[in-house]
Amino acid sequence: MNTAARSHDAPQEPALEDLVGEWDFLPDLAEKWDIPVTRVHNMVGEGRLLAARIGDRQARAVPSLFVTEAGPLESLKGTLSVLRDAAFTDEQAIRWLFTDDETLPGRPVDALREGRKTEIRRRAQALAW
Repeated sequence: MNTAARSHDAPQEPALEDLVGEWDFLPDLAEKWDIPVTRVHNMVGEGRLLAARIGDRQARAVPSLFVTEAGPLESLKGTLSVLRDAAFTDEQAIRWLFTDDETLPGRPVDALREGRKTEIRRRAQALAW
């Protein structure tokens, strides 16, 4: 089957930028947290945050729901570790966290922000099998 036919049959996923909605650019996070921007880059590298390239300039940004006034959302790091163990790319992990799941109900990222990390990690672990 050619690519054109396949893309016509499959539902189009929303662009990651649109799915997430609100983003924070890395220099803005550094300013918000009063730390060097290199530390924010390190947080991404260490798996405490996920970033994607967005906008016309393709600048790296973090979904706003991944951060708090004090730093990265605490429940995020362990969840990202489980998603990486399930072989998710950063983009796939962001997409999964921001996609509605009627069995929750809602989005996994919202459940994390509500303190339901155990439930979300259990679901993420199941994805690896």
